[in-house]
Amino acid sequence: MKRPGIKYKELTDESLMLHICNADTIAFNELYNRYKDRLLYYFYRMLGNVKEKAQDFLQDIFYKIVEKPEMFDPKKKFSTWLFSVAYNMCKNEYRRMKVREIMLTGDNNDIYPEPENDQSDKKEIIDLIFKELEKLEEWHKTAFLLRYREGFCLEEISQVLELPVGTIKSRLFYARKKILEKVNREIIYEFNDRNDEKD
Repeated sequence: MKRPGIKYKELTDESLMLHICNADTIAFNELYNRYKDRLLYYFYRMLGNVKEKAQDFLQDIFYKIVEKPEMFDPKKKFSTWLFSVAYNMCKNEYRRMKVREIMLTGDNNDIYPEPENDQSDKKEIIDLIFKELEKLEEWHKTAFLLRYREGFCLEEISQVLELPVGTIKSRLFYARKKILEKVNREIIYEFNDRNDEKD
């Protein structure tokens, strides 16, 4: 039920969760709208670029919030807690399905494309980055997405993954290194090919 006089859009995520604990459906809708796109993208990238599975996981995580909102500790930052739950859901799926092979073969990168950009070269580089991201292990992939897609700081990623900041730094370094190596090689090859065509 809606509480009269409350400006839901002005409430923090944490305050909305307190209202959800009191069966406030308007608060739930507001929280859902804030995070549905971000979580759908995260699940999509983490679960082998399978659109249907990402949508199922999105429904599941919000079902958990409705069923047991008391799981959330209001003293914590909601976004960090939410992505911790999302990450654990993905980990459980990896164990159950052994989706490592699925992640390596997923190539439907056009379902949730990056925003359109007039610079085609930039879009090609972005596509290449995410193609290489699919080849990384899940612990490197999720650190990369949380840092460069979600904009989480190192401390927040540390809380989500329950790992020391130093470990997060090394995983991000490895992910960037592997991706940039491939991107740089492709750029060099393309540059050489273009020059060969001119000769």
